[in-house]
Amino acid sequence: MIVLSDEFYAEIRDHPIPTDIDAVKVLASAPAVLDLFMWLAYRCFLSKREERIPLFGAFGLTAQLGSVEYTRPRRFRAMLEQWLATIHLVWPECPAKICPDGLHLRVAPAKAVLEKEA
Repeated sequence: MIVLSDEFYAEIRDHPIPTDIDAVKVLASAPAVLDLFMWLAYRCFLSKREERIPLFGAFGLTAQLGSVEYTRPRRFRAMLEQWLATIHLVWPECPAKICPDGLHLRVAPAKAVLEKEA
């Protein structure tokens, strides 16, 4: 069981980030992919225009995902490509792409909510 503080609960209730709960359920068994999916849902939702996020460095994606396991650039890029491929299966419109320079992730405004067919 996870217990949230009253302040944290109020914050997420008052400022929700739209995401697809079915996608979360599918990705629940892959914590790294789920972490990236939720991060992308947040970044794309808040984005006002296309952005380039550095992959490495103090403010890079590796630091934001919080794992020292990904300090080797080539290994992290390979894992990121796999994770993005999985995310694109549950969120086909996801605008995230690794830039040709291999040092940045391109994101753009989007919502990670799939429209339900009637």
